[in-house]
Amino acid sequence: MTAGPIRVLSLGAGVQSSTLALMLAAGEVPMVDCAIFADTQAEPAAVYSWLDWLEKQLPFPVHRVTKGHLGEDQLRFSTSKDGHGYLRNIIPAFTLNPDNSVGMLLRKCTGDYKLAPIRRKVRELVGDSKRHVHQLIGISLDEALRQKPSGVKYITNAYPLIEMNMTRGHCLEWMSKQGYAAPPKSACTFCPYHNDAQWASLTAEELAGVAGMEREWNRLAREDKGKTQTRGIIRFHRSLKPIDQVDFGAKHRASQVDMFTNECEGMCGV
Repeated sequence: MTAGPIRVLSLGAGVQSSTLALMLAAGEVPMVDCAIFADTQAEPAAVYSWLDWLEKQLPFPVHRVTKGHLGEDQLRFSTSKDGHGYLRNIIPAFTLNPDNSVGMLLRKCTGDYKLAPIRRKVRELVGDSKRHVHQLIGISLDEALRQKPSGVKYITNAYPLIEMNMTRGHCLEWMSKQGYAAPPKSACTFCPYHNDAQWASLTAEELAGVAGMEREWNRLAREDKGKTQTRGIIRFHRSLKPIDQVDFGAKHRASQVDMFTNECEGMCGV
């Protein structure tokens, strides 16, 4: 006879999923068997420090899984069937195209570096037991449009924050009432979905690393002599300026908006 479902928290280590994790620890949400954190190896240092602290507060294990370093992989040449090297487009960077039009690259990072490692770990946990999995995801009421089916027949996504009518603001209120600090935003340092406040929150060292990555990506794309899928100039900021030349507090232009509502997998920014 098959045992009951396995309950797993998809832990992004941002505001919503951290609140959900601590609510589980406080007994305000039915307990899970474990949490899974998919590490792109490219989060800000503040996120890793927060995760180290958070893990110590939880009565269930946190499994850290990874596909590899997303930033390094974006700058690595792949080889086509005919033997040509090319750069894959993984990150949804902005492009200034040769005809002066503005584009945005396809986003494969969430599926490849968040969803896939979590699903591999879930399969490992299930093993041959044929048990169903309830996967708790920290999407809040104000981001309800990000809900979607898991796409895996034995995994059912659940959204406890939405069921409790909690917004991101309510999560921050709950954290404050419990005496906890506000968690950092969970997203890769170079994520083009950042708004200006998130860009400004990076350390000088982190921002310098992002600028170096932007320059190297453009250099490699040009070196690739047309075989790359990237035709235009690559930029991480909507202004299309090099990231180290952007004034994130500028008043004379519209600030880059938070684009994480476009991340419909519900794995980033929570």
